[in-house]
Amino acid sequence: MVFSSAAFLFLFLPAVFCFSRLVPGIRWKNALLLAFSLLFYAFGEPLYILLLLFSAFVNFAAGRILSSPRFKCRRTVLGCALALNLLLLSVFKYTDFFVETLNRIFDFSVPLPGIALPVGISFFTFQGISYIMDVYRDENLAAKSFVKLALYISFFPQLIAGPIVKYHDVSQQIDHRETSLPLTAEGIRRFVFGLSKKLLLANTVGRMADMVFTAQSQQLDVCSAWLGAFCYCLQIYFDFSGYSDMAIGLGKMFGFHFLENFNYPYVSSSVKEFWRRWHISLSTWFRDYLYIPLGGNRKGKLRTVRNKFVVFLCTGLWHGASWNFVLWGLWHGCFIILEDLLPRKEGKPAKVLGHIATPFIVLLSFVLFRADTLAGAGQIFAKMFTGFSQTPESLSLLRVLLTPLNVFTMLAGLLGSLPVFSRFRASLAQGESPVLEAASYGAAGLLLVLCVLNLAGSAFNPFIYFRF
Repeated sequence: MVFSSAAFLFLFLPAVFCFSRLVPGIRWKNALLLAFSLLFYAFGEPLYILLLLFSAFVNFAAGRILSSPRFKCRRTVLGCALALNLLLLSVFKYTDFFVETLNRIFDFSVPLPGIALPVGISFFTFQGISYIMDVYRDENLAAKSFVKLALYISFFPQLIAGPIVKYHDVSQQIDHRETSLPLTAEGIRRFVFGLSKKLLLANTVGRMADMVFTAQSQQLDVCSAWLGAFCYCLQIYFDFSGYSDMAIGLGKMFGFHFLENFNYPYVSSSVKEFWRRWHISLSTWFRDYLYIPLGGNRKGKLRTVRNKFVVFLCTGLWHGASWNFVLWGLWHGCFIILEDLLPRKEGKPAKVLGHIATPFIVLLSFVLFRADTLAGAGQIFAKMFTGFSQTPESLSLLRVLLTPLNVFTMLAGLLGSLPVFSRFRASLAQGESPVLEAASYGAAGLLLVLCVLNLAGSAFNPFIYFRF
């Protein structure tokens, strides 16, 4: 079940919201949210509920052992818990990838196991790992209740696609939280804005990107190839940031405060800055639980280069079991390393150049991310830089792509990916502005109507990070 579905909007969400208001006491509310979160996961993955609960139990047991003052072999327990978490992730996500790679390298013919990927396994596994590592560092962080830890790992707003939440950021909120009408209204507004990003912007440009990335070679030229890459940049941003907005909004409706996950990444002036703004919960996770434990930048330049290379190799693999994702991660890692090694130039011209170059580098990297195969990515790259001849097929595709609605959506998406509206709102309202607040809620109401109409009239509703 995804947030942008009729089943969630009109059945699941009203039910869990109403019951959570009727049930008294924080313990019963937590039990209710856990039950509904498991039901939410069971909607698409009934069998893998056992895997989710097993992951939660392993991490809960490891946390209890690590927090025991009488237990001395803490490093061994940590290592075993980490190994088990990574083993579960590897078996379900990477087995086919490893077998296929070995078949190609050694000319084997081992059949692929075809293990189905549990939805959200990358996210709830990383949350479990962050929990046991935090408990290892501070014994006082250990959860004393399995229900509490299971709710942290399986809470439905961030279960499927994040943001990746750290236990110490929400543990107090699980025990003590308040809900109010203003906070609920704010959460609903944030949810609707995220839903609009997904349904009205991401889905529209996503159709365009799909047409380009699934087109035959004779249908593509330099214009359509760049247009498809640009549309995918907009799609993945509004798809994922929209989901994060919906998760943050849902959290507020139930009294939780999740950290921001996106901060206008396409305005970055360097690839390093891009990763401080893009999927913030993932980049901080890799910083805190991989880069720093590897030594960070404290062991000299050569070790720093190695550590960043490892981090971005793992970042690529985390996104998917494919060489496309591996190369996508290494692409970003190489540019970040290059930025560190080259002398830093100050001044406005250098910053302007950075603002131009960084989106260009990111756009090219997303071709690798979107293409189904390396050959498919190569075809798009070839057309982007050499496809200057046009054919009747390529002109026909361009006419389909450049309809008035598509052009308007691309322009709206481009504007929405920049901090124009947030800065405008900040300039109008240095303090609280009732008129501006009322206008924003009115806009949210109108957008909700448009989203419902969109859901009723369209069957195209993919979610990119749903398969991670």
